[in-house]
Parts: sequence; structure tokens; C-alpha cells
Amino acid sequence: MVAFPKVILASGSPRRKQLLQQADIEFDVIVPNTAELVPPHTPLHQVPAIIALEKATAVNAQVQNNEVIILAADTVVLLKNQLIGKPASTQEAVAILQQLQGSTHTVVTGVAILYKGKTHQFSESTEVTMCPLTDAQIDYYVQTYQPFDKAGAYAIQEWIGAVAIEKINGCYYNVMGLPIQKVYEYFQQIILAETT
Repeated sequence: MVAFPKVILASGSPRRKQLLQQADIEFDVIVPNTAELVPPHTPLHQVPAIIALEKATAVNAQVQNNEVIILAADTVVLLKNQLIGKPASTQEAVAILQQLQGSTHTVVTGVAILYKGKTHQFSESTEVTMCPLTDAQIDYYVQTYQPFDKAGAYAIQEWIGAVAIEKINGCYYNVMGLPIQKVYEYFQQIILAETT
């Protein structure tokens, strides 16, 4: 079992907290206040990695301690060359799910890890196929689960994942918002590099 340095999660996401806890990684939380600005004409699949680095950098400036690991992530949904983030309203959540139902979309999570002045970045992509849903099912999900803090207006670990996700190709936890296995692997590599 590898002992990691202190980890700071630059996110208020309850799913990311849950996944770090599941991996027995001890951490503190600092929620960054960032504009999430992306340069024009950035390829869509690169957007979450850029935003994740922005979050990590903002928290690193607050902490000013190279001995801690700063971990940040950002998740988006891509559908037919369209980037789908978090819905701002009930109507927008319904509209997003109407687009996603009956089709395959890609969930991309960008991750940024800062430690001892070094930046480690990667992105993970998972293809998700959602079966057709009725308007009544979509309305039920949105009203019951209020998915307004979730990219793509859904959480795979909730009701909609059980009844509407036909298949996934890639990391399940990535769809939740953090590819935890790869994060754990990066942490191990960082510590190994310190000891060799």
C-alpha cells in the first residue's frame, strides 16, 4: 500500500469525493473560483483538460505548498460535435436528455494533477449508449433527481443509469466524473518518481 502525500481535491463534486474515498485516498477539499475560460477554436475533446488545469492552478495559488498534490477534473458530454455541459434549468435538462436518448455520446473527463512544480494532465473518454426514453420518463428523472450539477444532465449511478444505459465502452467511473483507477496510477507514479 502506497502512502500518498496530502491530496487537495479542487472540486466540490460529491461524486469525485465519493470515488477518492472509495480508493482510500485521504484528501481535503478547496473549491476553486474560476471563469472556466477556453481559447476560441479549441478542439472540444481538449476543453475539460484545459478547465481542469485552470481549477488546479487556482487552488495551487491559494495553497502555495508544493508538498501537496492538487487534483482537479472537469467532465463534459460530446454528442455529434456538440459540447454539452451542465443544464441551467429544468427545461434545459429535459432538452439535453431528449438529445441523448436513443443515441451514443462520449463522456470526456480532463484531469490535472500538480505536485512539486510539475503538471500531469490526461483525458479519459467513455462511450455511453442510452436507450430510447419517453418524455414521461425524462420528466420523471429530472423532477425526481434534479440533475443540474451534472454534465449531460444525468448521473449514471442513479435511476437513469439503471434503466436507460444500454452499454458503455470505457471507464464507468469516468462517467461519474473521475477516472479513479488512472488517477490512482498517476499518484503511484508520482511517488515512485520521488523515491528513485
